[in-house]
Amino acid sequence: MGFGFNLFVIFVLLPLSVILLAVWIFSKNKIFGKTLGFIWLGIVGLIIFSLTAQTLTAKKELKKKDYYGQYIIDRDFFPGKQANWQYENFRFEIKDDDKIYFYVTDKNKIVKTYIGTISTISPYGSERLAINMEQPTIHIMKTNPTIYRSAWSFYLVFHSDKFNNMYFKKGTWKPINE
Repeated sequence: MGFGFNLFVIFVLLPLSVILLAVWIFSKNKIFGKTLGFIWLGIVGLIIFSLTAQTLTAKKELKKKDYYGQYIIDRDFFPGKQANWQYENFRFEIKDDDKIYFYVTDKNKIVKTYIGTISTISPYGSERLAINMEQPTIHIMKTNPTIYRSAWSFYLVFHSDKFNNMYFKKGTWKPINE
């Protein structure tokens, strides 16, 4: 808990509890005992609720194994012709041998494959993806991606000189039903 909560416990809750406990013991009036019980039950319930909410909404801590899989263009960010075209022409895969295969495609046909390796760095809690492509490479893979995390998932954003930001998410490529 935070600093304010600690001050509340030390200067308000504990003295109030001691006073209510003393009055309850000496007066034998059950209302003071029930009040003390409700206060502490409420505090414990609030702590449990806070810890549960924090666990459910905390950003996903990524490890290297989380990056393994297939990635496709996320067409939900900017839906339309351009996103559909990118979806049908670019995708990549990171395999558990730390190899990355970037595919230039024509719908379901792979036209060209760029190969590289991945590693991760963890300057903070979550590991960040670092890509080392064999040269020459495609303009999309010139820089490492920016990683955006939520509580349950993440997506990668690559900067392209030709297309600006390209949003990739984990998923399996399927033809677009037009």
